[in-house]
Amino acid sequence: MTWVNVCKVDVLDNDKIVAFDYNDKKILVTKIQDKIYATDRICTHEYADLSTGFLNEDEKTITCPLHFSRFELETGVSQNPPAKIPLQTYANKMEGNCVYVFID
Repeated sequence: MTWVNVCKVDVLDNDKIVAFDYNDKKILVTKIQDKIYATDRICTHEYADLSTGFLNEDEKTITCPLHFSRFELETGVSQNPPAKIPLQTYANKMEGNCVYVFID
C-alpha cells in the first residue's frame, strides 16, 4: 500500500481527466468543482477506457464511451445498465503542488 504521485495540481483543471497506470492498475483522476476524484479507469461492463468517456460536472459522473454506462465518481456506483459492478475508488490528497492517490 502506498501513496503514488500522479500529477501536479495545476494539470488538473476542472473537467480534465488524467489517466495513469501503476503496476496492474489503470486509474483516472479528475477534478470537478475543486474536488479531486480517483477511480478505476476501465469500465466494469466491458473493456473500455473511461478516460476517453464523458464527464458530467453537474452530476459528478463519468460515462463509458462504449455502451454509455454512467458511474458516480464519489462512490464508483453504476447509475445505469449495462454495467452493474461499481468502479473501485481511491483515496487521494494534495500535498504542495502534487496530487497523490492511495493504492493498495
